[in-house]
Amino acid sequence: MISTSLLPLETPTPAHICPFDQACSYLEAAARELKLDQGILEILSNPRKVITVSIPVKLDSGEIRVFAGHRVQHSDILGPYKGGIRYHPAVTLREVSALAMLMTWKCALLGIPYGGAKGGIAIAPKNYSVGELERITRRFISELIKDIGPSVDIPAPDMGTSAREMAWMMDTYSVNVGHAVPGVVTGKPLSVGGSLGREMATGRGAMIVVREALKDLGKSLQGTRVAIQGFGNVGGAAAQLFYEAGAKVIGVSNSTIGIYSETGLDIPAVKAYMTANHQSLLGYPQATAISNAELLTLPCDVLVPAALENQITEENVNQVQAKIVAEAANGPVTLEADRSLQARGVIVLPDILANAGGVVVSYLEWVQGLSYLFWDEERVNREMENLMVHAYHEVVEQSRKREIPLRLAAYTLGVGRVAKALSDRGLYP
Repeated sequence: MISTSLLPLETPTPAHICPFDQACSYLEAAARELKLDQGILEILSNPRKVITVSIPVKLDSGEIRVFAGHRVQHSDILGPYKGGIRYHPAVTLREVSALAMLMTWKCALLGIPYGGAKGGIAIAPKNYSVGELERITRRFISELIKDIGPSVDIPAPDMGTSAREMAWMMDTYSVNVGHAVPGVVTGKPLSVGGSLGREMATGRGAMIVVREALKDLGKSLQGTRVAIQGFGNVGGAAAQLFYEAGAKVIGVSNSTIGIYSETGLDIPAVKAYMTANHQSLLGYPQATAISNAELLTLPCDVLVPAALENQITEENVNQVQAKIVAEAANGPVTLEADRSLQARGVIVLPDILANAGGVVVSYLEWVQGLSYLFWDEERVNREMENLMVHAYHEVVEQSRKREIPLRLAAYTLGVGRVAKALSDRGLYP
């Protein structure tokens, strides 16, 4: 077992497996396949820097509360650190560390000159006013001023954050350094240097890799039955794009409820209903109400988990009926469930490939911001699609050549590229 001595001990999460342990298991599997030197593996298994800061904030009530904010910088072997910042009650340091590691392999797999990072605060944004969230965000970034920057570490939105928080982060950093720095974050509003196409990017990337996988099976998206767990930024975008491509989206769900229609949902109508119903699917008239658990077991061709990790587990994996599982979320399938799906011949499109559209367009936004030359949406989508399609076919080719599952193929490509760069750069001193 590889050492993770740089991470402090934490109370285990209630998940079936600690996210960081799961990430290390995938790294170990790739290292065995690649026959990596043990010293290289030891370096890659530990984040380069783990930052936890205190965030004192005065709430609207006048009460002062102190939050803990985390930023884990896993590797900068290939370039600046890159990764989202999430606001969610379940955020832990080990979860953030796992996601930072996955981001390293994801960027390497896609050929993007970034290393991996991730950050977060364990809060439920809905429990705080806009003013309180702004003060929390600005204080968090002010505590990270020396550890982020357009050539150092570039945060982005994640669960519980959006373009709004990115604008606050950019402004806070810019005020502190004395000039506007649009490249310090990505996922910003268009008015302050954001990129067209960013909002739909992760969902679009998931749709693209599913489309390519179906092509390899001699099929198309037209008429394909798709179920999507999660109807937020990622799942909502994916549902819209699958619908527009002619797929039959038979089920969607958010954190509280799902809906199902055997004949397919009218996704624009579902979105309009949610807008008019305080973002709730409850009571949608043209579908049957189901639970999140039931959505995962719907009779469908493609299942897209686009919510939280550890959703398909040993307990429910045998009920999954999909022929393709596209991981639009990070780590939605546990280790044992993944083995079970492989044994049954289910195609699992791994998260470091299937949900990479967001970081690809973040990279394109960063490039545009540094050059102060901005592209139209058609070019952004085209550049992103080219990178996603190329990465998909590299993974498939690696899988065939080594006779290994797609997930392990993706990891061997990502881990192998970082390991090669580390070996070429050498150690200092």
